[in-house]
Amino acid sequence: MPKPARPMPARRVGRAPLLPDTPRRVLYSPEILGAAVGLAGYPLDPALPLAGEARSRSCGSTLAIRLAIDGEGRIGAAGCRAQACAVGQAAASVFLAAARGRNAAGIAKARKALTAWLTGAGEAPDWPGIDLLDSARAYPARHGAILLAWDAALAALASQPALR
Repeated sequence: MPKPARPMPARRVGRAPLLPDTPRRVLYSPEILGAAVGLAGYPLDPALPLAGEARSRSCGSTLAIRLAIDGEGRIGAAGCRAQACAVGQAAASVFLAAARGRNAAGIAKARKALTAWLTGAGEAPDWPGIDLLDSARAYPARHGAILLAWDAALAALASQPALR
């Protein structure tokens, strides 16, 4: 006769036990990983005229972005190269999927709202797909990686000659 199954022991995270029925948010969910892989659809194109880079002080992740804008300063094309965790790559994918048609003011406004949302001091920014990053709000060490695409885009847009 087979022995009855023993309950799984609680896993430990740091020093606190994690009980089997404890609700937790999964940081590297299949959706995050899928979005990170989706970043391959936005390769860095050296032919795009505006370039910007950003580095996270908290984790060291980096992102380089190249943009092209129209006569009104709106993004028309974009690509990037990220050396970041899956969360940073997923955030860059979310950024690039909705960046077309946005100008520096709109990106700066979204970046400010994103920072407030990540820290629990505001509502989610008006950016399609941003809810994908909700689970990362509980991980402050990842916030810098999440902001990389917005920061690099603002740096690239700041490098443009004045619009006439």
